[in-house]
Amino acid sequence: MGLVLPFVNTAAMNAHLAEIARIIAPGAHAIPILDGAGWHGAKELTVPDNITLLHLPPYAPELNPVENVWACLRANKLAITVLDTYDAIVTACCTA
Repeated sequence: MGLVLPFVNTAAMNAHLAEIARIIAPGAHAIPILDGAGWHGAKELTVPDNITLLHLPPYAPELNPVENVWACLRANKLAITVLDTYDAIVTACCTA
C-alpha cells in the first residue's frame, strides 16, 4: 500500500494516515514509525483511532527501517536515471 503524490505536507500525511487506517484489519492497530519531517508532527494532523504514531529521536536514521528501503531503491531501481517527464518519474517510482 502506498500513495504516490507530487508533494509532501500535512494534507498528504493526513491522506496517507487515512489510507493506512482504511486497510487495517478490524480490531487491529497500526504504529507507523516517523522521523522528524515537519509534516509528521504538524498540529493539523488527523490521526485515526486505529493508529498510534511512534516518533523516532532526532538524528537517528539508523533506527528508521524505511531508510533501508530508500537506500535499496536509490542503489538498484532508481540509480543513474534521468527521467524527462513527471509521468515517467511516477511510473519509475511505482515500478520500483
